[in-house]
Amino acid sequence: MNNRLNSIGLDKKPSDTTIVVAMSGGVDSSTVAAMMKKEGYKVIGITLKLYDDGKEVAASKQCCSGQDIMDAKRVAQKLGIEHKILYYQNKFKQGVIDNFVDSYLQGETPIPCVQCNQTVKFKDLFQVSKELNADAMITGHYVKSITIGNDTSMYRAIDENRDQSYFLFSTTKDQLNYLRFPLGSLLKDETRKIAKELQLNVADKPDSQDICFVPNGDYASVIRKFKPESLRKGNIKNFDGKVIGVHNGIINFTIGQRKGIKVSDKEPLYVLEINSNKNEIIVGPREKLGKKVINLDNLNLLVDESEFKEKILVKVRSTGKLLEAKIKLKDKKKAEVNLKNAEDGISPGQACVFYKENENGYKVLGGGWIKS
Repeated sequence: MNNRLNSIGLDKKPSDTTIVVAMSGGVDSSTVAAMMKKEGYKVIGITLKLYDDGKEVAASKQCCSGQDIMDAKRVAQKLGIEHKILYYQNKFKQGVIDNFVDSYLQGETPIPCVQCNQTVKFKDLFQVSKELNADAMITGHYVKSITIGNDTSMYRAIDENRDQSYFLFSTTKDQLNYLRFPLGSLLKDETRKIAKELQLNVADKPDSQDICFVPNGDYASVIRKFKPESLRKGNIKNFDGKVIGVHNGIINFTIGQRKGIKVSDKEPLYVLEINSNKNEIIVGPREKLGKKVINLDNLNLLVDESEFKEKILVKVRSTGKLLEAKIKLKDKKKAEVNLKNAEDGISPGQACVFYKENENGYKVLGGGWIKS
């Protein structure tokens, strides 16, 4: 034993450490692979083919497109590392796309990126990494992890504008102890600078912005493609239950939406509720949007329940700010969140993620899915 931990917290020389890097073909994961190779680790790059994209989709700013796979392959060749492509289209369709479609039809606002991390990326890729006898799996996500002994905790990234901890709340403790996130302590500009210094062909590649199977952010088109029969007209009602208009399918609406309701009133109307059972949209004034109590299902806790006795901060959407709250854990899978101040636009299908501040930053305690 050399009694000196390597840069990913393992008691081994980098040259004796095999790591799998999840390579999406973007600048972040490519830079991580290059950094690890430069430090002397045995690197295996793995790229996932998740869906069959047409030519019209491949050109958009999406992750996991055909172009991305080629970019990942080129980076791997430049670095001289082993590179594998895993064809997971069926797994992705069942675990992510079908879930997304069903969730939208229930009047929810799903987050497929969390489902993707929860299923193919961390569950299946985790298994493959173990089968390859890798000591750790590395990704280009912007989250900070701190490993003490064999225990890893997840923290919000240094670069708050890039932080992806919200999308990783469903990571299991076993996965977290095996995962490493080297970019969590870097700013995005620093990552691009490293990529340029290492002469990577993706150094100036734009960030992916769209969900990979949703061209140009048009969710409704995806639902139309997979469930064309779901576009049914229904009533738009006000807060008192009076019919004030007709909608052309609940998939065209999300909680908190103001534009596109096409019903005039003396003050602006917002979508307050989507009732999929009755195929109805309930609208009303902005002051009715605020909610203080949220019920969660399918909890994933990364810490002991005792940590919830102190002040907790929560995030109820990926772009939202941290909100002060009290958490009442009902059982291993359900919780009630009581926000200190009412928050607008909270939607079923989104995640509520728990944080607690300490000397290392904002620690991720876990989270759950918003049910009501």
